[in-house]
Order: sequence, then structure tokens, then C-alpha cells
Amino acid sequence: MKYMIAELLQNPHYIIDFNSYEGLRNIAITTLLFVLILILGRNLNKSKNLLIIKIISLIALSQTGYDHIIDIINNNWKLEEDLPLHLCSFSNLIVISMLFFKPNKKVFEFLFYCGFLGGFVSILTPQLNYYDGGWFMYISYYVSHAIIMLVPLYMFYNLDYKLSKYSWLKTFGILNFLMVIILPLNFIIGNGSNYMYLYEAPQIKNPLVFGDWPYYIINWELIIVVLFYLTYLIFTRKKI
Repeated sequence: MKYMIAELLQNPHYIIDFNSYEGLRNIAITTLLFVLILILGRNLNKSKNLLIIKIISLIALSQTGYDHIIDIINNNWKLEEDLPLHLCSFSNLIVISMLFFKPNKKVFEFLFYCGFLGGFVSILTPQLNYYDGGWFMYISYYVSHAIIMLVPLYMFYNLDYKLSKYSWLKTFGILNFLMVIILPLNFIIGNGSNYMYLYEAPQIKNPLVFGDWPYYIINWELIIVVLFYLTYLIFTRKKI
């Protein structure tokens, strides 16, 4: 136990460079699995595709539950770090809810923009916080972020969920509403709470992150709204 804690303190952030062999290898494996699962779904009927979504949701629940239980057992669970208030963990929570409820269009659209793009950026620029050097935490990071990308794509291609007009703008509004809540919450919790990276910028080298606080948040806003709109255009095949 002492060795594990010492290891965690020595490696608070394990960062994988996008253009490194490790980064490119992981992206290639993730992409291949995505393609295989999406192709599999094309040959299944609606009921079986809904079952696939529930299986993925169950995997998300098991993986998330295990992570929290291990953190609690090892006294590593922290209020300022482990609430599902990051964009990716919030999206993961939505995926888990699909195990119990049929997703509606609004849930799908939020997950499509926020989950897909959030997971995409996280896999391109991975930052494993308090990485202990073990394979489970390593794989768990990629699984949790891949799931929030896969589910909306699976629903889009295999369950005929489509993006509605202005869905990109509505989702941007919802995201900003969440940010308005979480920004002061970080200050209330204290102890360096940095949910949605609204207290300070992530340490990973990311071309989307530049400027000091709060200017990098303003830059994010501009970049995100453009990415949302481009995503809408690409997946609805609209011309600019």
C-alpha cells in the first residue's frame, strides 16, 4: 500500500503525446475496434442493437463502479476530483443511464456533441491522473472515453437517431449552463477542484488550450461552438 501511494505521488499525471508510438498505437487500436463494432451493428435488427447499447452501458457501469470502489478502498477518493462533473464523466453517466432508460433525442444529441468530441480529444491527448503504472487503469481510461464516443455513433448509424436543426446550438447552450454551475462549484469545493478544467487549464499539450485563466475558457467557447457546428454539418451533410 505504501509503495502504491508513493507511486501515485511520483506520477500525478501520466501524459501520452499524440505523435508518439504509444499514442498512435492506441488511436489505431481504438479506431479498429470502433469500425468492427459499427459494422457488426449494421447486420443486426433494432432489438439486438438496443441490446448492444445496454451491454455497453453495463460495461460503463461496471468500469466506473470498480474505479470508485478501488479509490474508496485505497483512501484515494476525493470530493474535489472524483465527482462525475468533468464533461467526459458526465457523458459516461448518461451512457450508464441507458441501461435503465431508453434514450430520447435530446440525450442523444448532447452525447453526440459533448460525449463524442470530449472523448475524441481525450483519446488524442490522454492525461491519466494519478496513474499507478498498472494495465487496468491504463485500459480503463481508454475504455471509458471510447464508450462515450462509440454509443452516439452507434445510435446514429445503427439505430437511426439523427441530429435535429439547431441541435448544435441547443447543446452549446446546455453545456454553458453546466459550466455556469460547475465554475463556482470548483471554488466552493476548494482544494484545487478543477471540474471541466474551469479552475485551471489541463497540463496536457493541447492545441485547443492556450492562454491563462480565464482567457483559455473564452478561447474554448469559440472553438467548441465552431466544432459543434462543423459536426452538425458533417453528419447532416449540409453545405457550408
